[in-house]
Amino acid sequence: MFDNLSERLDRSFKILKGEGKITEINVAETLKDVRKALLDADVNYKVAKTFTDTVKEKALGQNVLTAVKPSQLMVKIVHDELTTLMGGETAEINIKGNPAVILMSGLQGSGKTTFSGKLAKMLKSKKGKKPLLVAADVYRPAAIEQLRVLSEQIGVPMYSEIDSKDPVSIARNGIKEAKAKGYDLVIVDTAGRLAVDEQMMNEIAAIKAAINPDEILFVVDSMTGQDAVNTAKEFNERLNFDGVVLTKLDGDTRGGAALSIRTVVNKPIKFVGTGEKLEAIDQFHPSRMADRILGMGDIVSLVERAQEQYDEEEAKRLQKKIAKDQFDFNDFLSQIAQIKKMGNLKDLASMIPGVGKAIKDIDIDDNAFKSIEAIIHSMTPKERSNPALLNGSRRARIAKGSGTTIQDVNRLLKQFDQTRKMMKMVTSSKMGKMMPKRG
Repeated sequence: MFDNLSERLDRSFKILKGEGKITEINVAETLKDVRKALLDADVNYKVAKTFTDTVKEKALGQNVLTAVKPSQLMVKIVHDELTTLMGGETAEINIKGNPAVILMSGLQGSGKTTFSGKLAKMLKSKKGKKPLLVAADVYRPAAIEQLRVLSEQIGVPMYSEIDSKDPVSIARNGIKEAKAKGYDLVIVDTAGRLAVDEQMMNEIAAIKAAINPDEILFVVDSMTGQDAVNTAKEFNERLNFDGVVLTKLDGDTRGGAALSIRTVVNKPIKFVGTGEKLEAIDQFHPSRMADRILGMGDIVSLVERAQEQYDEEEAKRLQKKIAKDQFDFNDFLSQIAQIKKMGNLKDLASMIPGVGKAIKDIDIDDNAFKSIEAIIHSMTPKERSNPALLNGSRRARIAKGSGTTIQDVNRLLKQFDQTRKMMKMVTSSKMGKMMPKRG
């Protein structure tokens, strides 16, 4: 995500490195390069021009402090303007109704149905909502089946009428069902088309009029670049939607939609989809996205994702085991499961400042843990809870059972031993600081 743009912007700022001060000549040269980088990222031409004009005006109007290098000042100005370009403030979703009704809109293939499931899961776990998914796509039986599978995976009920071809009636009846059964959130998944057409627009406008949703979200595939922005404009003219959802930001996207859409339709980006997993959904924070585009990482989001998987009771139990040197392979397996739930591994790594640039050409496979898990699963319950039992013959058996080599097993055992020692040192250090001093 944004890798090419980040690299180009970094190159642009190097023009100012070594310069003693900002001048009209070196700023013009830098911003010419920045504008090219934005256009190559498929940013709307007018948006790119206005952006660079604003940055130029602010850069030349600054009294540069002696402690601040011109390149650092330019990075700060570009960061602030990128944040403004993408909306400035984080936009919240409106779910105050009872039931709150969210209407999903967008083209076919944009990821509407998958996102409906992700959003239901997120609002159920984070906001304590009781959602009902409504299948109002009457044209594609596969869409109804997909929503049903998603609803089972996330433990959220779904309302559908297999024999009905009236999406307006289905949406209305879905809300009645929610009221009757005490659900406080309804997410209506509607039909998409391969392109914007009048019938589709009339249909979704009729659904909107019938159910009066609290929130209308427009879901768009960010990999479609400027096409996404043009489609958003047409949908907004008919629906006056409340916010945008950008899906597939983990793909090979140039990022133009994310940087243009807010300015063109004057509606905030509210969520982004960052992968196939049902946990791969993030609220959109303009400032954090600007950090990532400029290669500064996004530690806040990384910590938030970790906290979502954090279980206080489990942490206390684990701390006691580590202190007693009883951390075993069952605990190791459980830690791997928590990391996997946090999302795409390359995406997670790119949130660490400086790492994104270093790993941009490295393929980090989400199956990186597979061989480790296979080795642990090939151990007996007794071996998992007591790693000291793993002698040569047991290691040979485990290697054979997991489809790996003895060297792989030995490597894992060494890593496990190092991890255990490190965790014990950290725990002992924390415990020492917490102990009251005597005398």
